[in-house]
Amino acid sequence: MPKPLLSLLLAGLTLLVAPAARAQKTYVQCGRLLDMRSARAQTEMTVVIENGRVTAVQAGYATGGAADKVIDLQNRTVLPGLIDCHVHLEGETSKDNFLQEFTQNPADVAFTALGYARKTLLAGFTTVRDLGGSGVNVALRNAINRGQVVGPRIFTVGKAISGTGGHMDPTNGYRRDLMGVPGPAEGVANGPDQCRQAVREQYKRGADLIKIASTGGVLSVAKDGSSAQMTEEEIKAVVETARDLGLKVACHAHGAEGMKRAIRAGVASIEHGTLMDAETMTLMKKYGTWYVPTITAGKSVADSAKIPNYYPPLVTPKALAIGPKLQATFGRAYKAGVKIAFGTDASVYRHGVNALEFQYMVEAGMPAYEALRAATVAAAELLGQTDNLGTLEPGKLADLVAVDGDPTQDITTMQRVRFVMKQGVVYRQE
Repeated sequence: MPKPLLSLLLAGLTLLVAPAARAQKTYVQCGRLLDMRSARAQTEMTVVIENGRVTAVQAGYATGGAADKVIDLQNRTVLPGLIDCHVHLEGETSKDNFLQEFTQNPADVAFTALGYARKTLLAGFTTVRDLGGSGVNVALRNAINRGQVVGPRIFTVGKAISGTGGHMDPTNGYRRDLMGVPGPAEGVANGPDQCRQAVREQYKRGADLIKIASTGGVLSVAKDGSSAQMTEEEIKAVVETARDLGLKVACHAHGAEGMKRAIRAGVASIEHGTLMDAETMTLMKKYGTWYVPTITAGKSVADSAKIPNYYPPLVTPKALAIGPKLQATFGRAYKAGVKIAFGTDASVYRHGVNALEFQYMVEAGMPAYEALRAATVAAAELLGQTDNLGTLEPGKLADLVAVDGDPTQDITTMQRVRFVMKQGVVYRQE
């Protein structure tokens, strides 16, 4: 073989077997790093990130090689990306919410939801549980996962489920000739068999978890906001079917009896829990049920209800009666030792100010570090995502937020997030 040809062949083989260039790493230099497991702060630390995951957390300010990226957060406090376990990204409170059901098409809802998703992420909430919408939330989750649009990582229920006339009945308040007879496909289920069908419908449509309403609700156009509205047999049918499909169940509930039925039936979490009593708290501790309090929503609906004609006439008295009680209930539940995960019911108030919940939790008696753990370690456990989320440790997804000052001393600093990274990509840097 001629020498020039042999040289070209050997060069080609060399290229084939040569090691690939090392992927670029990102070195995030943290002035203070909050360790959410040990509940302590570490100073002058570096988080090393590669391919969207944390590969190392080391003492000192490392810089890596010439090809690597360095992010200087030496004057800030860094903690894991925040998790809100109760949002509704498809909408937001307004005087004409009820009218929008008749004027908006799914595309209108989708484009509006894009803005709310972006606001949520830029506020530092890199992961959320979307606990009910029209089903657009499933498509939004998929678009974010594909990188087509910007938003938090979403775990969604699709449509939530309740009985006829219950909190999730989409025709509450309609004229009789418009009500029809919504069924499991619309999230309305009566009896164990329909409850099983309703779960399977949402599973088929791509839900990550299931949500039910075992009691009435505040903002549904129905008279009762707290009475039990699902039997224990119905809830068991939901939980067992969901468990077979690998899904957890979140339960909206305000009244104590509806909560007790849901807890005994095996739901993963109680949402709101406004009127829970001591017996309910004891049951939650016995069954390991999580509490997602949504204090911000309670304050918001109580304030909005004072504005003339803001809500339909059936809603206003419920908002005034139930909303103001959430913060005190949360305080009692925390002192009783109930497991608590952070959640706000964003949409009942304006999106992007989710961090107000931290302030209300601390006001009610929870130490600041515990409030932050509720939105990181605890929330990741409720989601079943402790391998990926909740702490900054090797192998976890690189979700980081940073604030000025020390949130363990002044929790309101969480309302002024300066840096947001989700899975290694920076979305906010001031």
